[in-house]
Amino acid sequence: MHLTHYTDYSLRVLIYLGVSASRPATIREIARAYAISRNHLMKVVHRLGRLGYVETTRGRGGGLRLARDPGSVNLAEVVRRTEESWKLVECFDVAENGCRITPACELKRALGEALQAFYAALGRHTLADVLSRRTELGTLLLADERRKSGRQARPKPKEAS
Repeated sequence: MHLTHYTDYSLRVLIYLGVSASRPATIREIARAYAISRNHLMKVVHRLGRLGYVETTRGRGGGLRLARDPGSVNLAEVVRRTEESWKLVECFDVAENGCRITPACELKRALGEALQAFYAALGRHTLADVLSRRTELGTLLLADERRKSGRQARPKPKEAS
């Protein structure tokens, strides 16, 4: 199994917004923090907004924020709503299935159980769980933004002799 970049980026956007909850974030800074395409993130953020995970405010002082409390954002729900397909093997797609052994094969059932177990495991976790190490995540994700805005610790000026 493999998540698409779209779902991966969706989860990363939610993590970033959870870490920077005290202020609005921008697509540009999220893209810079993760070194990913701004254009791709614009599509992701638009969809997350339509799904009710992100709220956007235009204009000066605007930006992106979580639209829900992190404890109410279930990871399985996010993945289900952002992944387009979980056709693990050909026979998962009835319209496109050309596999000769489908009538006698139990692989589809076994993989279906595995997929359900995957969602069940994700369903036990929320965005708040992923943010449990918020300080460390913030150090890793927001370092460039702090440096850019001058919020890093500055060296003391040298005293005149």
